[in-house]
Amino acid sequence: MKAVQKWSITVALAGFLFGFDTVVISGANLPVRELWNLSPLFHGLFIMSMALWGTVLGSLTGGIPCDRFGRKKTLFWIGILYLISAMGSALSHDPYLFSFFRFIGGVGVGASSVAAPTYISEISTASNRGKLVALYQFNIVFGILIAFFSNYLLEGFQGSNDWRWMLGVESIPAILYILLVLGVPESPRWLLHKHKAEKEAFTILNRVYPSAEAQQKIDHIKNELAKTSDEVKLFTKRFKKPLILAFLIAFFNQVSGINFILYYAPEILVKAGLATEDSLFSSISIGVINLLFTFVGLGLIDKLGRRTLMFIGSLGYIISLASVAWCFYTSADSTLLLAFILMFIASHAIGQGAVIWVFISEIFPNKVRAYGQSWGTGTHWVFAALITLLTPVFLDGEDGIFKDNPWPIFAFFAGMMVLQLLFTKFMMPETKGISLEELEDKLLN
Repeated sequence: MKAVQKWSITVALAGFLFGFDTVVISGANLPVRELWNLSPLFHGLFIMSMALWGTVLGSLTGGIPCDRFGRKKTLFWIGILYLISAMGSALSHDPYLFSFFRFIGGVGVGASSVAAPTYISEISTASNRGKLVALYQFNIVFGILIAFFSNYLLEGFQGSNDWRWMLGVESIPAILYILLVLGVPESPRWLLHKHKAEKEAFTILNRVYPSAEAQQKIDHIKNELAKTSDEVKLFTKRFKKPLILAFLIAFFNQVSGINFILYYAPEILVKAGLATEDSLFSSISIGVINLLFTFVGLGLIDKLGRRTLMFIGSLGYIISLASVAWCFYTSADSTLLLAFILMFIASHAIGQGAVIWVFISEIFPNKVRAYGQSWGTGTHWVFAALITLLTPVFLDGEDGIFKDNPWPIFAFFAGMMVLQLLFTKFMMPETKGISLEELEDKLLN
């Protein structure tokens, strides 16, 4: 099992780049806007949300290379996209070129959210699948923390060019990831499905299991694959249930407000009354809490199950978001508001943060898993992009609808989390401890 853990950790590093790339823009947000004298709408569309539109494209199309060329090759080229984006964004001298390179990085993020969870779910066992796939989420939040910390350290490094260093430093972990991912094997399930490469699949599985058990797993996978034709379309009545489940968990993930807070953390905290320097430092506390409680979620997901963590997270969401709305509405102390934001982050880390990538990677059958993962992650990123695009329209201090008092935004997110609680109670199945092939039978029959 050590081999599986090693491969999972390596592939999960794509999540580190995901988290870093997603949040590093928060440090460049205001400097870039001032440098190029951008309007709120232009800033939202071309600077803040452009990476997310790339992410939408990457997530919706990531299943294609993942299915045709394999999980490993897709993961390698994702690293190349991260590298190009980091270097290009740092060296850009106009907002359009900057937006292009941010878009490229977004494509990498989107494809990563398809390929990495798919790969890890396919090489892990039913007993450790939740924990290993959740390693991807752990690396996302670790990348978020490092991005916040990196932005803080680089503030004042080279004056007006600080933001270039903030973005360019991502090239270092990108190169490391590219080199490491070359050492992982291809997914045995993909090899059996696409190439009928039983010998190669056996060799990989035999590095994890004794020969007899490895052959037993191959036979099990082959039997499930034989139940459906090679040409399987995702959007059919047969896959209605997993399609709905993937859509809803991804939708609720974003209408919790998680990307809204992560992207605009320094700006939100400034509106709460913190100085700019204090807001950047406080952003680090968001990253630390996210990391610590992701550890908690990582340890509990295969013990308590996916639904239990979603219940805990939903309740925490409702309390914290309603409290943040109240703090803004009543102009409460900024320290109290920060405490409720940290509670929100903890709730996310234990609930949605730990569960979403695991759950989506589990609920689709082998033959359509990559495309199903694209559907779920695509939904996630479409709503993330829309929220990020619209945020400056609501949050801008001069022209925003809510200007310095964004309490209605947080009240809306709290209301959405009530609906998530109902989804968890009445619709969401438990997937803990069930093999991928058994889950296929459970959800489709």
